[in-house]
Amino acid sequence: MTRRWTITSLLLLLIYVCSRSANAQTQIPEQTNTIDLEAALPEPRAYIPDSQYLDFVYHNHEELTRFLRATSARYPNLTALYSIGKSIQGRELWVLVVSSSPYEHMLGKPDVKYVGNIHGNEPVGRELLLHLIQYLVSSYETDQYVKWLLDNTRIHIMPSMNPDGYAVSKEGTCDGGQGRYNARGFDLNRNFPDYFKQNNKRGQPETDAVKDWISKIQFVLSGSLHGGALVASYPYDNTPNAMFQTYSAAPSLTPDDDVFKHLSLVYAKNHAKMSRGVACKSATPAFENGITNGAAWYPLTGGMQDYQYVWYGCMEVTLEISCCKYPPAYELRKYWEDNQLSMIKFLAEAHRGVQGFVFDNNNNPIERASLKIKGRDVGFQTTKHGEFWRILLPGYYKLEVFAEGFAPREIEFVVVEQHPTLLNVTLTPSKRTEGSLPISQLYRPVPGPPPHLYRPPTPGYSGDSGLFSSITSGLNNLYSNLFG
Repeated sequence: MTRRWTITSLLLLLIYVCSRSANAQTQIPEQTNTIDLEAALPEPRAYIPDSQYLDFVYHNHEELTRFLRATSARYPNLTALYSIGKSIQGRELWVLVVSSSPYEHMLGKPDVKYVGNIHGNEPVGRELLLHLIQYLVSSYETDQYVKWLLDNTRIHIMPSMNPDGYAVSKEGTCDGGQGRYNARGFDLNRNFPDYFKQNNKRGQPETDAVKDWISKIQFVLSGSLHGGALVASYPYDNTPNAMFQTYSAAPSLTPDDDVFKHLSLVYAKNHAKMSRGVACKSATPAFENGITNGAAWYPLTGGMQDYQYVWYGCMEVTLEISCCKYPPAYELRKYWEDNQLSMIKFLAEAHRGVQGFVFDNNNNPIERASLKIKGRDVGFQTTKHGEFWRILLPGYYKLEVFAEGFAPREIEFVVVEQHPTLLNVTLTPSKRTEGSLPISQLYRPVPGPPPHLYRPPTPGYSGDSGLFSSITSGLNNLYSNLFG
């Protein structure tokens, strides 16, 4: 009996062990397959070309390109994609037009723009501009304000002016200069011609492309998105030559200072936090109402906003929108919520002031007529269709108009708060005697580049050279890396 029980027990034990072994063999492959499947899945990305979903993560250049192309294909009646050139490393400098007339200029419709990521390690603006694009095209049919804006404005959006710098930047880096510069080591926001000082820095492909771009399109209003502070900074960025200019910290005001302050306040007051004027850190400055004159913060030579204003009459404001230059991606949603209303309201300011046409006696438009508001000696020009725009606050003004071969005119007008003033000007041919100077020379206040614009009286300066120039340049670079 004992032997029979022992054999029976052994058989039962053998059956149990085999059963456990078989179960284990069937479970192991299942677990392995699960692990392999998860490893094989692509990393979740911000944008799927066949959907309208744009997540809050950072996009590399290829993903940015796919999003812009897919958006342009999905909304052909609201968008048009074009490139103004390439970066040093061959990346396209994309611009997407968002408007109900995206492919061609419509008479009387102003062109405005946003430029992001001029410093490669400040990419919050780059991402917010992608979300602005998606918001505008997806809200056109449902949001009456957005519909009005796109029906009456052509919005050009350049998400990244410095894609090469962005490619070597690191997420989570709040300070420092890695990725700030282009692939040749140039700060693109120090690479434009300067009114106050000669800028001898060699022109870069990215800045040359932007200069060509704005010479062909009469932009009325512009915002340049930066990081490293929380403030709207307006021209002038530079000031008459001074030793150790980084520490001069004196305002350098334009003839349109009232307008620039207003534009800056529009952005700051519609922002969730900017107008509070709270310093990002204890060692950094606080800005009253969230705005500052650029030179009063710290002077710089070769900035984009001064160049556009003086050379082409475009009013640009530098928008510093994040205390951390390259914050973690999980914070992007918060930045979008903080800036969304500001970004839209700011663009609408292009419809404030005066606008109209300049014609000859036969109602033909006069291209490149020179205009200025009396007492504001930075001028602007008409388009090839004879159009002009100028942002002004409510008040009484005089418009001075000059064109080659025509007698100059001065017209009084009033600007109100509720809507832009429409003003059409007719010029009559001038009566010139033999040997007399051209009208453009007789009535141009001061010479100097560009020759077709009115300029403030040129401040005296001596070219930077030697030790003091090197020290000043070094101090400016240090300050820029710290604060944007």
